[in-house]
Amino acid sequence: MSFEGRDLTCVRGERLVFEGLNFTLPPGAVLIVRGPNGAGKSSLLRLVAGLLRPAAGTLTWDGGAIADAPEAHARRLHFLGHLDAVKPAFTVEANLRFWARLHGQNDGGAITDALQRLGLGPLADAPARLLSAGQRRRLALARLAAASAPLWCLDEPTVGLDEAATHTLTELIAKHRATGGRLLLATHQNLDLDGATDLRLDGAA
Repeated sequence: MSFEGRDLTCVRGERLVFEGLNFTLPPGAVLIVRGPNGAGKSSLLRLVAGLLRPAAGTLTWDGGAIADAPEAHARRLHFLGHLDAVKPAFTVEANLRFWARLHGQNDGGAITDALQRLGLGPLADAPARLLSAGQRRRLALARLAAASAPLWCLDEPTVGLDEAATHTLTELIAKHRATGGRLLLATHQNLDLDGATDLRLDGAA
């Protein structure tokens, strides 16, 4: 079962961001999207997540176009963009439970473990509005551990993280890959991810 992009073209406004882009993401693979600001890294991740439609080309999961089954595709992925999508009125734990239910999961043990792994256990009952920027980012990343999804799309996930949290993220990625999970990652940082493939966007368009 593979996830593929073929001849992808992205246009934002009237600007051609990239065109003719191809990739294949088999189980356990990591594709690191690199390039200067404005090259289209975030746009590519949003295409992959189904949040944008390509101007041309196709995205397929096991041979089927994701555009034909958007709800199924949404359930199979975790998307973490620049915004943390934290609900400020919910407690930390309630945020995780909400995200887990979106994926048809609500494993209390997995949620507790996710809070502990990201150093948020003592804050489980605190309203999310009280979290610092770094804590909000860790809460967003805790989604990856609280509910399983075969495809992760992470846009600059290390922003706001300290060294310990960055190490935890690399451990989560390793566990995800070991079970056949796939990862698209846009980053300027050098993460220790064995066997990752780089996809370079030059922003020349």
